[in-house]
Amino acid sequence: MKTIDPKQTPIPQLFGYLTGGVGPRPIAFASTMDSDGNVNLAPFSFFNVFGANPPILVFSPARSGRDNTTKNTLDNVLAVPETVVNMVDYKMVQQMSLASTAYPKGVNEFIKAGFTELPSENIQPPRVAESPVQMECKVIEIKPLGDKGGAGNLVICEILKIHIAPHILDEHGAIDPIKIDQVARMGANWYSRANEGLFEVPKPVGNKGMGVDQLPGAVRNSTILTGNDLGMLGNVAQLPSDEEVTAFAKANPEIEQLTTEEKHRKAQLYLLEKNVNNAWKVLRLDA
Repeated sequence: MKTIDPKQTPIPQLFGYLTGGVGPRPIAFASTMDSDGNVNLAPFSFFNVFGANPPILVFSPARSGRDNTTKNTLDNVLAVPETVVNMVDYKMVQQMSLASTAYPKGVNEFIKAGFTELPSENIQPPRVAESPVQMECKVIEIKPLGDKGGAGNLVICEILKIHIAPHILDEHGAIDPIKIDQVARMGANWYSRANEGLFEVPKPVGNKGMGVDQLPGAVRNSTILTGNDLGMLGNVAQLPSDEEVTAFAKANPEIEQLTTEEKHRKAQLYLLEKNVNNAWKVLRLDA
């Protein structure tokens, strides 16, 4: 056995062992609000439920291991002790990942990641309309676990109201584990999809994607491209250059003759191959 002494292990390496060894972990996609009414949305995989009477969930927005800064989510629940914990299914995973980008304080990740704000009934922060299960919570305690980089902060919440999408229920009114199609975090860039197995989503660390809100209208409102497609397209900081697009067109002259719908389907095929650069080249040919 390889034996690890946490006190003798660099925090980034220890984090990798912990997140690689403890999984799959459910994802708390938490929407919060600051004292000025600015909305924030961010995912956390240090999360679970811890009782039903009263219904309690806990998630932990840890301090940055790089510069010891606190998450906007933590700052928000300290100011406004309310949050909606939205569950994540496969069809929204790319947009969820995009929302984890370290955008400046005050930026609304609902807008950047292309999600829809849905008013809550008991609290101020909005729900994610695309989420299959949305839990309105009041924060009853915040327990800091340290003051150094990598330290967690337990946000202990009581669930006030649960909203469940009808399409994930079975004939008895229970949540169907197949229909909900949940995803969970593994180590590094890996995720687990309950219905199918493992897949990768590159983390947007150090890369501030332009966001779904900056996509051309024809792309953003496409009837072909899915939310996951838009999340991947919005996770790039820079588009292919005109020279790259011209060279691509010369090498693939048939693509220029395609209709807009056909180009979107072609771009989607590249996205399935995780070739975002070529997907953008196809879409730029339609500009």
